[in-house]
Formats: sequence, C-alpha cells, structure tokens
Amino acid sequence: MVHAHGVRKHFGKLEVLKGIDLTVERGQVCCLLGPSGSGKSTFLRCINHLEKIDGGTLAVEGELVGYRRRGARLHELREKEIAAHRRDIGMVFQRFNLFPHLTAEQNVMEAPVRVSGTSTPDARAEARQLLEKVGLADRAGHYPAQLSGGQQQRVAIARALAMKPKLMLFDEPTSALDPELVGDVLDVMRQLAADGMTMVVVTHEIGFAREVGDTAVFMDDGVVVEAGDPRHVLVAPEQERTRAFLSKVL
Repeated sequence: MVHAHGVRKHFGKLEVLKGIDLTVERGQVCCLLGPSGSGKSTFLRCINHLEKIDGGTLAVEGELVGYRRRGARLHELREKEIAAHRRDIGMVFQRFNLFPHLTAEQNVMEAPVRVSGTSTPDARAEARQLLEKVGLADRAGHYPAQLSGGQQQRVAIARALAMKPKLMLFDEPTSALDPELVGDVLDVMRQLAADGMTMVVVTHEIGFAREVGDTAVFMDDGVVVEAGDPRHVLVAPEQERTRAFLSKVL
C-alpha cells in the first residue's frame, strides 16, 4: 500500500528526513514512534503530498505520490490531480479541524456532497451510519463547540471515513485530548484495524502500538532507527537509542 525509498525532506537548511525506507502492506497498521522533532509527522504529511519530498520516491498503491515519471525525470502533478489522489487517503490530525458552523452530521456529509457529488439524502444516511460506528449517533445534531475533544476527534475520524479511503493516516490523534478521553478514540481505531483498514499512525500510545500495530517504526533525527514486530521493537529493542526512548515513556 505504501512504499518509501530514500525519502528526504528539507525545510531551508534543516534536513528533516534523511532517507526514509519503509513499506506498509495492505491491511497493516504501522505505528511511527519517536521523540518530538524526529520527522514522524513530516513523513506522514509527505504520504499525501501535504509536504513535497526533496529526494527519493514515495508511492501509494504503486502510484507515485504527487509526481509522474517521464523517462528518468519526475514531474509534479497538477493540484487537481493531487487532490484526486488524496481522495483515497484519509487523514486525522492532532487538532480536529472540524467546521465550527456545521453539526457533526454536516461535517461528515460535506466532502461526499461537495467533492464526490453524493446526493444529500445518501450522504446524510452514510454520515449517520459512520457516526454510529464511532459511537456518536446521539450527537449528530451537535456543533463542535458542544462536543468534548474526544467526541470531536471521533467525528473527525468519521469525516475521513466518509470518503471511503483505502489508507488512513493519523497524526498523534490523542495528543490533544485529556487522558480520560483517549480510550474512546483508541477504541475506534482498534475497530478500524480489526476491519482491515490500512493505517499509518504517529503516536506516543505505546500500549496501542504494541496491541494493534503490525509494525512499529522508531524514528529519531530524520532516520528510521529500528523497525519490526512491535512485540520485539517495544519489548526487546536492539538499538540503544530505542531503549533510551522507551525507558522514558514506559
């Protein structure tokens, strides 16, 4: 589903990604772990071309992200073409980014109606099913300001699922939540994993990574330090840097 080879990214003179190699198979849950500033979120944003890579290649389902190859050269796609590719990739951010003037149901309906041309009745029925899926059927008519942080994040997940993505990206989806609200969001993500959704998750939730992840990837200073089965990487890491990190967060 996702294949990265030698992915590099600069912000000015700062090299944030220094040659990332990573493969995520269809149906897998890949958890990206590491300290702040290690490049996890930047790499996640590169997967749907919210950030342009400066070197290497990045492909989703065999298609280059944001580029088309012509001979030996890569040419960036037009924004309309990039947007079309993004329809297959759902993304959930740290901050919920819900439209404050729309209800939970309307937030979930918005993209299918405006982007995919789904009829309003069909979009509303689908939105209600998705809100039920994330445990918020009784909050369909509530505005974001009337919802807790955890509820808003679950609406954000339902909104991403409304476009029927093949791949879901989560950028520290629980980091902005009060501790007692984290569990409900993780439960929704566990169910998505059980349903076979391919997911790349930037997270500090070590327990979730160990329980749900098929692959744990520890990043630091723009490189992959260690990757593999979470039960190995998180329980008996081979690299000293991984051990030092886990000793501070477990």
